[in-house]
Amino acid sequence: MIRAATPADTAAIQSLWNLAIRETLITFNAVEKSLSEVAQAVSAYDAFFVAEGDGQVLGFAGYGDFRAGIGYAHTKEHTIMLAPEARGKGLGRALMQAVEDHARAQKVHSMIAGVSGSNPMGEPFHTAIGYVKVGMLPQAGRKFDQWHDLVLMQKLL
Repeated sequence: MIRAATPADTAAIQSLWNLAIRETLITFNAVEKSLSEVAQAVSAYDAFFVAEGDGQVLGFAGYGDFRAGIGYAHTKEHTIMLAPEARGKGLGRALMQAVEDHARAQKVHSMIAGVSGSNPMGEPFHTAIGYVKVGMLPQAGRKFDQWHDLVLMQKLL
Protein backbone atom coordinates (compact mmCIF):
# COMPACT_ATOMS: atom_id res chain seq x y z
CA MET A 1 0.00 0.00 0.00
CA ILE A 2 1.24 3.50 -0.84
CA ARG A 3 0.24 6.27 1.54
CA ALA A 4 1.34 9.68 2.74
CA ALA A 5 4.06 9.50 5.36
CA THR A 6 3.16 10.42 8.92
CA PRO A 7 5.34 11.40 11.89
CA ALA A 8 4.94 7.80 13.14
CA ASP A 9 6.96 6.63 10.10
CA THR A 10 10.05 8.67 10.97
CA ALA A 11 12.00 5.85 12.66
CA ALA A 12 11.31 3.41 9.81
CA ILE A 13 12.31 6.01 7.21
CA GLN A 14 15.47 6.73 9.21
CA SER A 15 16.33 3.03 9.30
CA LEU A 16 15.99 2.64 5.51
CA TRP A 17 17.82 5.89 4.76
CA ASN A 18 20.70 5.08 7.11
CA LEU A 19 21.04 1.57 5.67
CA ALA A 20 21.49 3.15 2.22
CA ILE A 21 23.98 5.66 3.64
CA ARG A 22 26.02 2.96 5.41
CA GLU A 23 26.02 0.24 2.80
CA THR A 24 25.30 1.56 -0.70
CA LEU A 25 26.16 4.11 -3.34
CA ILE A 26 22.49 5.03 -3.84
CA THR A 27 23.33 8.23 -1.99
CA PHE A 28 26.67 10.00 -1.76
CA ASN A 29 25.85 11.07 1.79
CA ALA A 30 28.21 9.31 4.22
CA VAL A 31 26.76 10.65 7.48
CA GLU A 32 23.78 8.87 9.00
CA LYS A 33 20.69 10.92 9.77
CA SER A 34 19.23 11.45 13.24
CA LEU A 35 15.49 11.16 13.87
CA SER A 36 15.15 14.93 13.98
CA GLU A 37 17.07 15.33 10.71
CA VAL A 38 14.78 12.80 9.03
CA ALA A 39 11.69 14.53 10.39
CA GLN A 40 12.97 17.89 9.10
CA ALA A 41 13.87 16.41 5.70
CA VAL A 42 10.45 14.78 5.29
CA SER A 43 8.64 17.99 6.21
CA ALA A 44 10.75 19.98 3.72
CA TYR A 45 9.44 17.93 0.77
CA ASP A 46 6.35 19.04 -1.16
CA ALA A 47 4.98 15.50 -0.65
CA PHE A 48 6.40 12.35 0.92
CA PHE A 49 5.02 8.82 0.60
CA VAL A 50 5.78 5.41 2.07
CA ALA A 51 5.24 1.92 0.72
CA GLU A 52 3.86 -0.27 3.46
CA GLY A 53 3.48 -4.05 3.58
CA ASP A 54 2.54 -6.23 6.53
CA GLY A 55 2.62 -3.16 8.76
CA GLN A 56 6.21 -2.28 7.84
CA VAL A 57 7.60 0.62 5.82
CA LEU A 58 9.37 -0.98 2.84
CA GLY A 59 10.30 2.18 0.97
CA PHE A 60 9.75 5.89 0.60
CA ALA A 61 9.69 8.61 -2.02
CA GLY A 62 9.19 12.33 -2.00
CA TYR A 63 9.78 15.40 -4.07
CA GLY A 64 10.76 18.97 -3.47
CA ASP A 65 12.59 21.95 -4.90
CA PHE A 66 15.16 21.30 -7.60
CA ARG A 67 16.76 24.72 -7.19
CA ALA A 68 15.83 27.91 -5.40
CA GLY A 69 14.22 30.76 -7.28
CA ILE A 70 10.88 31.42 -8.89
CA GLY A 71 12.13 30.42 -12.33
CA TYR A 72 12.47 26.81 -11.12
CA ALA A 73 9.06 26.63 -9.41
CA HIS A 74 7.70 24.08 -11.91
CA THR A 75 10.75 21.78 -11.82
CA LYS A 76 11.16 19.44 -8.87
CA GLU A 77 13.58 16.70 -7.82
CA HIS A 78 12.62 13.41 -6.21
CA THR A 79 14.15 10.93 -3.80
CA ILE A 80 13.25 7.26 -3.69
CA MET A 81 14.64 4.38 -1.61
CA LEU A 82 13.47 0.83 -1.06
CA ALA A 83 14.42 -1.82 1.45
CA PRO A 84 16.58 -4.47 -0.27
CA GLU A 85 13.86 -7.11 0.16
CA ALA A 86 11.26 -4.81 -1.45
CA ARG A 87 13.08 -4.33 -4.76
CA GLY A 88 11.69 -5.83 -7.95
CA LYS A 89 8.11 -6.06 -6.64
CA GLY A 90 6.64 -2.92 -8.22
CA LEU A 91 6.81 -0.77 -5.09
CA GLY A 92 9.26 1.67 -6.66
CA ARG A 93 6.92 2.19 -9.61
CA ALA A 94 3.96 2.63 -7.27
CA LEU A 95 5.83 5.16 -5.13
CA MET A 96 6.88 7.14 -8.20
CA GLN A 97 3.31 7.06 -9.53
CA ALA A 98 2.14 8.64 -6.26
CA VAL A 99 4.91 11.26 -6.43
CA GLU A 100 4.22 12.12 -10.06
CA ASP A 101 0.42 12.20 -9.63
CA HIS A 102 0.78 14.59 -6.71
CA ALA A 103 3.27 16.73 -8.62
CA ARG A 104 1.01 16.92 -11.69
CA ALA A 105 -1.87 18.08 -9.47
CA GLN A 106 0.43 20.87 -8.25
CA LYS A 107 1.21 21.90 -11.86
CA VAL A 108 4.79 20.59 -11.75
CA HIS A 109 6.09 20.42 -15.32
CA SER A 110 9.44 18.62 -14.93
CA MET A 111 10.75 16.02 -12.49
CA ILE A 112 14.51 15.53 -12.06
CA ALA A 113 16.32 12.42 -10.84
CA GLY A 114 19.90 12.72 -9.62
CA VAL A 115 21.10 9.12 -9.93
CA SER A 116 24.40 7.78 -8.66
CA GLY A 117 26.38 6.44 -11.60
CA SER A 118 27.57 3.72 -9.22
CA ASN A 119 24.03 2.52 -8.49
CA PRO A 120 23.49 -0.20 -11.12
CA MET A 121 19.69 -0.20 -10.67
CA GLY A 122 19.11 3.57 -10.65
CA GLU A 123 19.35 4.50 -14.30
CA PRO A 124 17.50 1.42 -15.68
CA PHE A 125 14.69 1.92 -13.15
CA HIS A 126 14.22 5.54 -14.12
CA THR A 127 14.42 4.76 -17.84
CA ALA A 128 11.70 2.12 -17.40
CA ILE A 129 9.33 4.70 -15.89
CA GLY A 130 9.89 7.29 -18.58
CA TYR A 131 12.91 9.33 -17.50
CA VAL A 132 15.51 10.37 -20.05
CA LYS A 133 19.21 10.86 -19.33
CA VAL A 134 19.94 14.55 -19.89
CA GLY A 135 23.43 14.82 -18.47
CA MET A 136 26.21 13.42 -16.38
CA LEU A 137 28.49 15.15 -13.92
CA PRO A 138 31.75 13.19 -13.77
CA GLN A 139 33.15 12.58 -10.30
CA ALA A 140 30.54 14.80 -8.66
CA GLY A 141 30.36 12.75 -5.47
CA ARG A 142 32.80 11.02 -3.17
CA LYS A 143 32.03 8.08 -0.95
CA PHE A 144 33.92 5.01 0.26
CA ASP A 145 37.18 6.71 -0.81
CA GLN A 146 36.15 6.79 -4.48
CA TRP A 147 34.76 9.36 -6.90
CA HIS A 148 31.31 8.71 -8.39
CA ASP A 149 29.44 10.24 -11.33
CA LEU A 150 26.02 11.84 -10.98
CA VAL A 151 23.59 11.02 -13.79
CA LEU A 152 20.85 13.59 -14.33
CA MET A 153 17.55 12.28 -15.67
CA GLN A 154 14.32 14.13 -16.43
CA LYS A 155 10.68 13.38 -17.05
CA LEU A 156 8.25 15.97 -18.38
CA LEU A 157 5.01 15.49 -16.54
